[in-house]
Amino acid sequence: MADSYKTIKSLAEGYHTAKRSRFISYALPVSTVDEVKERLEQFRKQYYDAHHVCWAYMLGAEHNIYRANDDGEPSSTAGKPILGQINSNGLTDILVVVIRYFGGIELGTSGLIVAYRTAAAEAIAAATIIERTVDEDIRFVFAYEQLNSVMRIIKEMRPVILSQTIEMTCEMTLRICKSEAETLKNRLSAFGTIQDLLF
Repeated sequence: MADSYKTIKSLAEGYHTAKRSRFISYALPVSTVDEVKERLEQFRKQYYDAHHVCWAYMLGAEHNIYRANDDGEPSSTAGKPILGQINSNGLTDILVVVIRYFGGIELGTSGLIVAYRTAAAEAIAAATIIERTVDEDIRFVFAYEQLNSVMRIIKEMRPVILSQTIEMTCEMTLRICKSEAETLKNRLSAFGTIQDLLF
């Protein structure tokens, strides 16, 4: 299980021309498939007069949710090269869109692949790449008498305290990177109860 993953901070743009065809590219951070759909709809409306709006996305710390689309270009000449750039940069939670305005000269299969790959690379190169940790939230309920023991564990393992209620029965919601979550749960469970988080 990866402890961290790379994504981009904010929207970035790129631009490429090949034989009078213009390729406008965008890389943007996304976190759900619904968000991807929403953003693609915006691009289609904005570039309603473009010949092709091709894209690829990657989601999840495990890099296991992805899709690519050629939007009418010959199979695997657009979406796949875009996805290839996402992969070669080791990024996730990202959508890359490349909009093509046809310039009247056919590029051929290899020409298209190079053009879409280059346009995607331009947008990614313009983006600020950041690293995020893969975290888990833990809700913990314990008796007030156990507070010192619990705080000692928190001081040692340094999870983020998202919320806490200190009364006769205390409650805390903690956030820690996923790789350390089991250790924290095991240590805390000697002093109280780990509860499922209800979303």
